[in-house]
Amino acid sequence: MQVLVIGNGGREHAILLALKKSKRVEKLYCMKGNAGTAQIAQNVDVDYMNAEAVKKFALEHPEIDYYVVAPDDPLAMGLVDELEAIGKRCFGPRKNAAIIEASKAFSKNLMQKYGIPTAESRTFDSYDKALEYVREKGAPIVLKADGLALGKGVLVCEDLKQAEEGLKEIMLDKSFGAAGNVVVVEEYMRGLKYNPGEEVSVLSFTDGKTIVPMITSCDHKRANDRDKGLNTGGMGTFSPCPFWTEELEKEVLEKIMVPTMNAMNAEGRTFKGCLYFGLMRTDKGMKVVEYNSRFGDPETQVVLPMLKTDLLDIFEAVTDGRLSDIKIEWEDGACVCVVLASGGYPLSYAKGKEITVGDVGDCDIIHAGTAIKDGKLVTSGGRVLGVVAKGKTLDIARRKAYQAAENIHFENKHFRTDIGNKYKNG
Repeated sequence: MQVLVIGNGGREHAILLALKKSKRVEKLYCMKGNAGTAQIAQNVDVDYMNAEAVKKFALEHPEIDYYVVAPDDPLAMGLVDELEAIGKRCFGPRKNAAIIEASKAFSKNLMQKYGIPTAESRTFDSYDKALEYVREKGAPIVLKADGLALGKGVLVCEDLKQAEEGLKEIMLDKSFGAAGNVVVVEEYMRGLKYNPGEEVSVLSFTDGKTIVPMITSCDHKRANDRDKGLNTGGMGTFSPCPFWTEELEKEVLEKIMVPTMNAMNAEGRTFKGCLYFGLMRTDKGMKVVEYNSRFGDPETQVVLPMLKTDLLDIFEAVTDGRLSDIKIEWEDGACVCVVLASGGYPLSYAKGKEITVGDVGDCDIIHAGTAIKDGKLVTSGGRVLGVVAKGKTLDIARRKAYQAAENIHFENKHFRTDIGNKYKNG
């Protein structure tokens, strides 16, 4: 089969590397891709946010059998619907299901309606009413822009002044554009031992009838060590989550994952694809922090390398509604991804800095913000590369990842030195 993956970041490179292992894959494409995807796939220079251009390309290339729509924006736009309308087979939810990520107001209402455990919240389209509610509730409190904001539209406000400024930033200053026309104001959830709480990412495959959790992972959102600095798209991940147990998985399946799948069916929004559950362990049990309608980035970089089952087999089973027929197996051990970012990220940063890669052992180097310019590998984004290492234990994987990271160089390289230390004592 010939398979095309839509997207141009680290997640897409990781998906392509997993698909490359399939004996059934003859050729891979990536739209638009980056310097790393070009090493294993044919990059296609088409704007994937232009549905007509994508459909034109698809009709001109009937040899491509299958499409994987990976990023949130084209899913929310309805690119899967558009491709299916011209007879193309796809992995990814349709527009009416992708709303579970595209609108935080929708997902909070869904959870409240169907009794899925989450933080108490209220939704506002009026700045004045939202401000009044924030002042009434006090801090700490959490503010979420309703729409898609590159993973940065959530503000955890420690005090009232911060909350008032954050609300102004989202709703009046439009720091996240139209995503901030509506805001969700949410209680600050407290964890069992950690503050604000122990979080875990659980990606799942679902065809709307069956839902299968993948191995767990933990993200590091803040730009700097010890979770200091601004929120980012993710500075690194590790798998598995140290505090995850069979008992927790059973609880999450029964109280959160299956009820979410059933709720989407009941709403006439059957979800087929990768449904991501961002969860927190609290003194009142596991609760949903957020949903994503696709593979997380950089969670995918540590989850898919541990997959033993053919990824294309799983994708097609989801598309065909026969996921229950597939046995999904995972490797033992651990996996760590350290993100190498451009200095200044997530604010302003320079591009076009030459990258040199030395000895990285058996680590995978996942490209995100990279390009080829004048025959040289250069930076072209905030998150530049992900260094992915596997090991029998988390400590072994960490050590390998950081040794490799030291042998990769570009001007103003920035990375956290504590990836994998989170929740170390379980």
